[in-house]
Amino acid sequence: MFNSIDLKQLILEQKEERRLMGNVPRQQFVKMQEFTQSRFVVIVMGIRRCGKSTLMQQIRDLQPEQDFCLSFEDERLVSFTLDDFQILLETFIELFGEQKTLYFDEIQNIVGWELFIRRMHDYGYKIYITGSNANLLSRELGTHLTGRYVTLELYPYAFAEYCIARQHPVDITRKTTIQKSMHKKWLNEFQVEGGFPEYLQNPINEYLRTLYENILYRDIIKRYNLPHEKPIKELVVYLASNIGKTVTYNSLSKTLGLSSGATIQEYFGYLENCYLFFILHRYDVSLKKQMIAPKKVFIIDTALARVLGFRFSDDIGRFLENIVFIELKRRYSENIYYHQGKYECDFIIREGIKIVQVIQVTQHLRDIETKAREYRGLLEAMQAYQLNSGIILTENEQGEEEITESGVAYTIHIMPITQWLLM
Repeated sequence: MFNSIDLKQLILEQKEERRLMGNVPRQQFVKMQEFTQSRFVVIVMGIRRCGKSTLMQQIRDLQPEQDFCLSFEDERLVSFTLDDFQILLETFIELFGEQKTLYFDEIQNIVGWELFIRRMHDYGYKIYITGSNANLLSRELGTHLTGRYVTLELYPYAFAEYCIARQHPVDITRKTTIQKSMHKKWLNEFQVEGGFPEYLQNPINEYLRTLYENILYRDIIKRYNLPHEKPIKELVVYLASNIGKTVTYNSLSKTLGLSSGATIQEYFGYLENCYLFFILHRYDVSLKKQMIAPKKVFIIDTALARVLGFRFSDDIGRFLENIVFIELKRRYSENIYYHQGKYECDFIIREGIKIVQVIQVTQHLRDIETKAREYRGLLEAMQAYQLNSGIILTENEQGEEEITESGVAYTIHIMPITQWLLM
């Protein structure tokens, strides 16, 4: 067990070392602020190094009680156990006096943490937590903290946040040629640089590789006791090289030389739980058909895709589609699918039992073949879900077109991706 002297030194050192990485206002800040006056445990989940600690620090700075704070990412806490939480609480009180607000980073590293958090919540403490494993957090919270918590998901910088970090003067009300060209230039840079805050401050590819290795070894291989690392590493390289494309578990198992598609499905679960990759299901009213249909795969950040995958071209269209998908995750969370009939539509959005929006993403509509393909897929989706309008997002084209089929008028809205991202 830890003694209070060791914990006291560690707490004070962390307090001294704690610094904000920047003052970029995050989109989740307002929502998190709304929960400060509630009794709920507030939990921020997301991939490592996406800014969770900074967001919590920004909230802390506004609270009257700020001192009961600890990051469990510190390697000196590797032997910390559930029994040590009581000593930690006593040490906090000894150092700072009585306070009723707790802040914990990456608490899922401690087995049984939810038991302590429940006890503190029942004693009237306000608690803020960050974590980088969705499955562990949800499983533990569902067991011991039902009805006592709210969760927020944080991603790397969105395009609007990226522009603030880079001090780009974005103005979507001005639609001059110069302004649109600058937006396109910044979007091209965003595809390459991604949205990890620290990487933008020091854009060395080794940082992204180290981040990936930490996720792979600490959050997957070690946590799930995988006996061999080669298959999942090969899977990551394959997925990073094929973002936005459809895959099946069985075809991937053959590609990687594994005996079962079930193993690939398990790996996908691990990759999703740590927010590295996401699966997009084909929409079907039958859940069984959704599960067995091919999946589209996207990565958390295009800079990671660039560093981890193999590419023989810029593949701009796939990168743009990935950016749109992650933005849709921010806006709609789980209710995103793709449509596949005779033709394909990149994204459809469900609210309740109804499809409310259909979206295509393409680099441009300049050639006849591309335009026909995008129109066919969008129109088929509009007809399938009884919608009268749909959206095509491109690099910089804008317009509106009405198409009538079987006496029904359909409107296609074409807009630059930057305009949509900044809406």
